[in-house]
Amino acid sequence: MPNRLNLSLRNNRAGFRQVPTDVSGSKGQGFINMMLGRPHGDQTNRHRQRANPISNRMQRAEEQKSSNRKSCGRTHQTPPLYRRFGLFLGVLWHVRYIRGGTPMPRLTPLPRDAFDFAAARHLLVRAGFGGTPGMVQGLLSKGLDGAVDWLVDFEGESATGPDRIVQADTFDPRIKMQLTAADYEAYRKAREAGDEEAIAAFRRKQEQQERDDRGSMRSFEQWWLSRMIETPRPLEEKLTLFWHGHFAASYTTVENSWHMFRQNQFFRKHAAGNFGDLLHGIIEDPAMLRFLDNNRNRKGSPNENLAREIMELFSLGEPELLGRKRSPYRESDIKEGARALTGYTYRDNDFFFNEDQHDNGLKRILGRSGRWNGHDFVDMLLAHQSCSEFIAWKIYRAFVNDVPETPPSDDVRKVVVQLGKTLKGHKYNLKKTLGELFRSEHFYAAANRAAHIKSPIELVVGTVRDLGVPVRNVDTLRTAAARLGQRLGYPPSVKGWDGGRAWINTSTMFLRQNTAVWMLTGRDAGGHPWPNDTTPFDPMPLVEQLERQGEIDPDEATVYLQRLLLACPVDDARSQAIRQVFTLANNRVNADSLTAALCVLTALPEYQLS
Repeated sequence: MPNRLNLSLRNNRAGFRQVPTDVSGSKGQGFINMMLGRPHGDQTNRHRQRANPISNRMQRAEEQKSSNRKSCGRTHQTPPLYRRFGLFLGVLWHVRYIRGGTPMPRLTPLPRDAFDFAAARHLLVRAGFGGTPGMVQGLLSKGLDGAVDWLVDFEGESATGPDRIVQADTFDPRIKMQLTAADYEAYRKAREAGDEEAIAAFRRKQEQQERDDRGSMRSFEQWWLSRMIETPRPLEEKLTLFWHGHFAASYTTVENSWHMFRQNQFFRKHAAGNFGDLLHGIIEDPAMLRFLDNNRNRKGSPNENLAREIMELFSLGEPELLGRKRSPYRESDIKEGARALTGYTYRDNDFFFNEDQHDNGLKRILGRSGRWNGHDFVDMLLAHQSCSEFIAWKIYRAFVNDVPETPPSDDVRKVVVQLGKTLKGHKYNLKKTLGELFRSEHFYAAANRAAHIKSPIELVVGTVRDLGVPVRNVDTLRTAAARLGQRLGYPPSVKGWDGGRAWINTSTMFLRQNTAVWMLTGRDAGGHPWPNDTTPFDPMPLVEQLERQGEIDPDEATVYLQRLLLACPVDDARSQAIRQVFTLANNRVNADSLTAALCVLTALPEYQLS
């Protein structure tokens, strides 16, 4: 559609090289002035007004250190260990104090004139995976309502390349088909007859199937990562990733790549649809049924795993998360819920309701008695007040603020409760709820900028989309994200990934830096067995709007890059580290010096925040 912004990297590669029309002429000068922190006409520099409290504290701390060093009469050399550990501490310190100050606003709409370039970038990063200056400017040109509508109403955006509707034969569903009765009978007879050759052939076939399936799972991981990088529908993939972490099932237990792929497609289909459809669908999902052993949940011998997790992790939540005084459910509710889910299993690749194994007796769940089945159970969960609040809390943490405190502050809790009422009021319609959230003043509040630590997937995908670096080797990116703690299809537990501060430690911080260097240069900076890649990367389109008579001022480039790629200001020392790169290049801003500057910038703690 001609009026829609194309964010696909593959299909709009030229868009990475083009200066948007809005950035040329007098309007363009206003855009550049804004990015460089200069007043332009009646406009003021909102970025400085929005400076985070932590940045001010850090700057004052650095000034005090500088004063102390001068009084000692000698130059202070920061030890390497301090520098290294400081990167780690910088992220945690920033997130810890970023919520200080005045209470945050509720879900009142953002004034339309407050939707500036920084706000548009914030929206594109949080509701997607970021984008180049041209992409952000294109989103800004739509205005707040147009930008939000474009993101949440993604069904109208065509999908091509890896984003196409996947054909049934893209992944082979026959690799891990369940053994038939005839297979088991042949194996039994071979064992009884002592036919070692037949037994060995059977085992070889089974082992080959397992190898083929693991290879198929790796292909799935690569396919999904490529899709996130190249999609013109970023919120669709962001939500698919979110639901993968919420309804967490791991291939380690499922051991069926087709079931994992089918689950992924299920999440994508309902990504911004209705949460009720997701909750009803998950109790018929073969991957989840296998992961939580509900295929063993039978009348007279109930298995409580799915019933417990659907209440505790998928719908009502643990009481301490939102500071509740008591749990919204009891142990007896879990036991009765397990009875309601008896007989919910699968055969081969499809859900199967085994009526013979379903307990059709009377059950009392959440104070209601009846001959409930699994879908009756889900309806009762959706009707409970705690359900909408808990899902609102999960959405808040994923899209607004990591909020490591448990329970959250009163101000945050009030916003979450309001968001839960919005979700319930829209009858669990996610698109409408997210639309209100992305239009709210609270979403863009200063306290919620740079208040989210990028997950490994967000870091890898976002670096490609923000900087326009070549993908180089998608399997290397997959491996890097896995080493950083997030492997697609392999959440660490049914709780999913903890996120937030759990992403950062001294080890992962260095790996994050080395990954960014490899993405920018194609060269391994950390001794990892990653392939060297000679695909050229031209970073100049990022700063071409700064060019004056064939030259780019290095001071302007230093300021511009920080405002473009960081969610919050940095202290003078870090800013000077970026400027020093241009100094060493004889104050010239060219492809080499700009790439080197980006290597420094992507190593900053602030780059790990969005």
